[in-house]
Amino acid sequence: MIDKYRKRVEILLEALPYIREFSGSTLVIKYGGSAMTSAELKEDFATDIALLKYVGMHPVIVHGGGPDISSYMERLGMEVNFVQGLRVTDPQTMELAKMVLVGKVNKEVVSLINTHGVPAVGLGGDDGKLVLAAKRTVTGDDGSEIDLGRVGRIVGINTDVLDALGGEFIPVVASVGTDEEGNSYNINADEVAAGLAVALKAEKIIFLTDVEGLYGDMGRSETLMSQCSLDCVREMLAGGDISRGMIPKLEAVAKAIEGGVGSAHIIDGRVPHAVLLEIFTREGIGTKID
Repeated sequence: MIDKYRKRVEILLEALPYIREFSGSTLVIKYGGSAMTSAELKEDFATDIALLKYVGMHPVIVHGGGPDISSYMERLGMEVNFVQGLRVTDPQTMELAKMVLVGKVNKEVVSLINTHGVPAVGLGGDDGKLVLAAKRTVTGDDGSEIDLGRVGRIVGINTDVLDALGGEFIPVVASVGTDEEGNSYNINADEVAAGLAVALKAEKIIFLTDVEGLYGDMGRSETLMSQCSLDCVREMLAGGDISRGMIPKLEAVAKAIEGGVGSAHIIDGRVPHAVLLEIFTREGIGTKID
């Protein structure tokens, strides 16, 4: 019995220096993968975010919702098309994407966090022109420019709306943006998270994924790296051996670190309480990049 309580105390003591170090810091957390689909993992995530707030940190949540968008499109008989991993987004698709991201997914995340006693506020990137965007195109194999519709790239971050909330609320941001004419754009959530982290001078940016982290030897080794450098990430991107799904995350990691964010973390969101384990333990559970 005494040993059981001693272990609990040891856990709290291990967390104490990290609580002291990061109290008052801003953390941007990209919420995605299985952590958004499992009821148990959703609850764990909301609990983690509430605890971060209670111990004096300032979490900012960014989410996408690609699987939900595709599901609703299929139910409505709309064609789902991707080019180079990006969703072709005509005006009708953009309208549905905003309904799903801002009206459904965002409010579900906000509600979950609110039930744990800390107030959260849902925002789209077009609220207060938080995320300013411009049209994004890609180049085809033949060198021609491919029009993806309302797919955007970030051209500016305006944190006024977040500043106006003060420190009381937890912002939950859906990955859409707007241009100066009021046109909405679908933007990769990893890119939005990185942009916000840089603009907010965040101490950390954390990506919840469905992989354990980064692996050695340019991703070819089965050895999980607990830590790697920005140069290592650049080499992985240049080497071309990483999966397509990891490319936007590593690009976002590089942008965040280059922009002054203290560290980036790629962690396995399938692990219960992954956020707390990464921040408050010596070993962590994923890969830290700084």
